[in-house]
Amino acid sequence: MLERTEKKGEFHAGLSVLVAEDDTEMREGLDDALNDAGFRVTTAADGAIAAKLAAATGFDVVVTDIHMPGMDGLALLRRLRQQSPQTEVIMMTNHGEIAQVVESMREGAHDYLAKPFQADDLVRRLERIASHRAVRAELEQARAALSNQSPGSLLVGQSAPMRRLLSLIETVAKSDAATLITGESGTGKELVARMLHDSGARRDRPFIAVNCGALTETLIEAELFGHERGAFTGAERKRDGRFKAADGGTLFLDEIAELPPAAQTKLLRVVQEGAFEPLGSNTPVKVDVRLISATHRDLPDRIRRNLFREDLYYRINVIGIGVPPLRERPGDLSLLVQHFLRRFTPPGRTPPAVSPEAWAAFAQHPFPGNVRELSHAVQHAVVLSGGGEIELQHLPASLVPPPAEGVASPVPLGDVGGLTTVQPLGAAVRAFEREYLARVMRDASGNGAPGAANTGHAKKAQLARALGISRKTLWEKLKGYGIGNPDDVDVP
Repeated sequence: MLERTEKKGEFHAGLSVLVAEDDTEMREGLDDALNDAGFRVTTAADGAIAAKLAAATGFDVVVTDIHMPGMDGLALLRRLRQQSPQTEVIMMTNHGEIAQVVESMREGAHDYLAKPFQADDLVRRLERIASHRAVRAELEQARAALSNQSPGSLLVGQSAPMRRLLSLIETVAKSDAATLITGESGTGKELVARMLHDSGARRDRPFIAVNCGALTETLIEAELFGHERGAFTGAERKRDGRFKAADGGTLFLDEIAELPPAAQTKLLRVVQEGAFEPLGSNTPVKVDVRLISATHRDLPDRIRRNLFREDLYYRINVIGIGVPPLRERPGDLSLLVQHFLRRFTPPGRTPPAVSPEAWAAFAQHPFPGNVRELSHAVQHAVVLSGGGEIELQHLPASLVPPPAEGVASPVPLGDVGGLTTVQPLGAAVRAFEREYLARVMRDASGNGAPGAANTGHAKKAQLARALGISRKTLWEKLKGYGIGNPDDVDVP
């Protein structure tokens, strides 16, 4: 009745599993197979015994037959939902028990298996439950770690590279030395700059940030150094620049590599002398500014190509801080995902869970856009999931691995997350519905034939009632999806 085709002794996550089955041969076969797979197994010969065991010992999963003497599987399911709602329940059914299957799923069963089945089918379902629990546990640990993180830290992470970075920030913050922050786009260079300011002696003074790459060459000098009235066309009044606004505090020049040559020359004078001349003026303006710069460019290479002044480079790079890319700190992924889940979940709601498939996509993606890309991906998923579990189809297309060529992507019952390509919601719902109907029709046929063509009128009428639809609707759906021979359905 049961076959185990995988190699024995293979270890899977050691879930505690209770098997409730009145058939001795079936019960013992499952006991052996699940023990071989590494699960901790307890067995019960009927529902009443299973209920007592579950009350005394909390099980991760209960696998129960629907029909048993005394307390049947549905009654056991209802009892478990009340006394241990965290326990997952998998129902075992005979072919043709469609109404009971539908009822058990409505009552909260995790999944079902139609007899006869291979033990590997059950093992795979248990492995998936174990994966879900592992992801939940990792995110719970991340939530706890976040609550213990220093309130003043804007950077999230506990990996070795991040610990080194945070230690360096703490040391450098005590100095006023010009600092150059380098790192790929999206790594959080501006957050490092803000932490340097917030942890230093200038914390109560202004922090002024300028994106040099966002300003045109004609405006950059006026933006940084200010201008007098009439200095250029459109300068109708005097305006102080960013250096003046940052006097006594910190000026952060992001994307400093994009500064044009004239602005580089003027910046060099400010760094050397602490003074500058606004456009249209010959009067020096003294300022006391801590200069922090950042770039994702290779400045030494730009110096070799005469795109950046070498003397300015050494002036702004008294202390250098490199921010590691996300791919070099994989240990921080769960912390960051949990951090963004909390940030993007509407107030008053619990952050959504993440399915194993979605978590695997997060873990395997190289994130060339680094933490910024991860932030956008989590926000995208939170919005599309609508507060439910984040599945693969909720992720941006760039994170979803392509399906193997020529291999269809099945959608298991109760598990839309089995989809491996992002598609419109309507298409995803249709794919789930087709797979679900094909599966219950196959189970109803009793022979495993994919078309279920030999399912009689009576069974299909029973199936329509159990699904809560009319026979005509069932006929239309079977015809539309090309399942079996819909003409077998006795449509009035």
